[in-house]
Amino acid sequence: MAMGLEALRVLLIDDNHHMRAIVGTILKGLGVRHLREAADGADGLQVLREWPADLAIVDFRMEPLDGATFTRMVRNARDSKNPYLPIIMMTGFADRSRVFEARDAGITEIIAKPLTARAIIEKIETVILKPRPFVRTDDYFGPMRRGIDDLEPTRRAPLTLAL
Repeated sequence: MAMGLEALRVLLIDDNHHMRAIVGTILKGLGVRHLREAADGADGLQVLREWPADLAIVDFRMEPLDGATFTRMVRNARDSKNPYLPIIMMTGFADRSRVFEARDAGITEIIAKPLTARAIIEKIETVILKPRPFVRTDDYFGPMRRGIDDLEPTRRAPLTLAL
């Protein structure tokens, strides 16, 4: 079931070999032909220095360099080859604090485990077809934290000062 993803270069980072095999099989089934794997964030950064990925799919919890730290380094390191790299984070623990930590690190999308092929393709389609603009503040660089669809209906009213 090729989905037009044959040219997409995907970096898959997970410290669990079996999870890499599962996700790799799903990606290949979706048509991905250019796939590199890494066992942790540090290995993933090394791969990015040598190979220009179009997308990274990373696990949240890894040793010695976890997915959030990997993401912050991709976004903010002076020697980063592509600080705008779409990063989809996988996590088995999708509690609110972990989701916020991933968001604040600069991930593009998040998928809760157990993964499905449908969830993976939906996230890939989102980062490719509906990319969010990047923003830079004093303490954050990454995709706009609110989704594009959320912008119009939730615009804030202008601030007024009470004297």
